Amino acid sequence: MSKKTHSEKLPEIPPAVNMDDAQQQAAILASALPYLRRYAGDTIVVKYGGHAMGEGKLASAFGYDIALLKLVGINPIVVHGGGPQISSMLDRLQIRSHFIDGLRVTDAAMVDVIEMVLAGSVNKQVAELINRAGAMAVGISGKDGSLIQARKMTRSRRDPDSQIESVIDLGFVGQPEKIDPRVLYALLGSGLIPVIAPVGAGENGETYNINADTAAGAIAGAVHASRLLMLTDVPGVLDRDGKLIEELSAEEARNLIKDGTISGGMIPKVETCLDAVQSGAKAAVILDGRVPHTCLLELFTRAGPGTLIKA
Repeated sequence: MSKKTHSEKLPEIPPAVNMDDAQQQAAILASALPYLRRYAGDTIVVKYGGHAMGEGKLASAFGYDIALLKLVGINPIVVHGGGPQISSMLDRLQIRSHFIDGLRVTDAAMVDVIEMVLAGSVNKQVAELINRAGAMAVGISGKDGSLIQARKMTRSRRDPDSQIESVIDLGFVGQPEKIDPRVLYALLGSGLIPVIAPVGAGENGETYNINADTAAGAIAGAVHASRLLMLTDVPGVLDRDGKLIEELSAEEARNLIKDGTISGGMIPKVETCLDAVQSGAKAAVILDGRVPHTCLLELFTRAGPGTLIKA
């Protein structure tokens, strides 16, 4: 019995209706060649979350996009979130969540549930999306191979009346202290796609819940990724008139934060991109994950639907 190839796992592609359609398909493939050559052999880190993760057709398209990247000679690494899935499980277990500045305060019981959801069901579901598309993905967490060595995250808050600053304890919420990418290199060298759940281990073995954006940025810097692709639920960075800014230098991005053009939840995303490019990534892109095949549009066309940030 002959072995199945990856291509045999893919669904049958309908034939072109006529020669014009066939020529159009060929032209599209040919136009992608310069971009394929540009990224051949490179590492791309993709942060997967938001609307793209929850909507069925977008999720399926994402799996095919990542599989395609691998099959054309690019090395994708996926870091996923899972906030809605965590909230759903905590609700089922009747565990109440409390947020401070958008961060879930995490006690010892809650971090066990978070690890179970992120490194368990969600992690395997994301890997399976890619496997169904014909590539080979392996789900791991930041604790595997000491990939993400974490430290406790703290936040401070100043009382508006007394002006006294106090430290807020977020529990087992962490941030990357050190990235050891050897396990990633081992997987990539074996032709596999790492799919990473953003939990890390502290110096005493304790588990920390890490923001997926932050984890993806730290990993992108550590592996010197050609691109960090941040899938979000917005088109990218917008100017004061609501128009998309297609490209920013690090200095320009910092100035837009200072003058208030970049505000709210976009600030930590831009800061993650800045940290990534400062620590080794060549560039980072904030992408609209609601657009089908957004990763392919960004990498293989001139119409990338997002904001590119360079050092």
